[in-house]
Amino acid sequence: MEWVILIAAGVLEAVWATALGASKNFRRLWPTVLFVVALALSMAGLAFAMTVIPVGTAYAVWVGIGAVLTVAYAMIFGGEKAGLVKVLLLLGIIGCVIGLKLVGEA
Repeated sequence: MEWVILIAAGVLEAVWATALGASKNFRRLWPTVLFVVALALSMAGLAFAMTVIPVGTAYAVWVGIGAVLTVAYAMIFGGEKAGLVKVLLLLGIIGCVIGLKLVGEA
């Protein structure tokens, strides 16, 4: 259950990071509201996951999921340029997150 919550918290990290950018320095109401809600839920999920998953592993997985999804969203919808090297680096992050999960169970 903690791993499922951790993954959801990582997804919410991408949501709050994207909403933070869309808030235009907290000048737009709804992106700011989404930022605050997603941030609170993401942090709560991370904290819950850390009750069972080691802190370093949980944090790295949370950041990795959030970073990959944030960059992928920006490349698909936000006008950030995609390139082969960038995609390969994101796949490397995904591989590292999966590796941390597998090593954590060993």
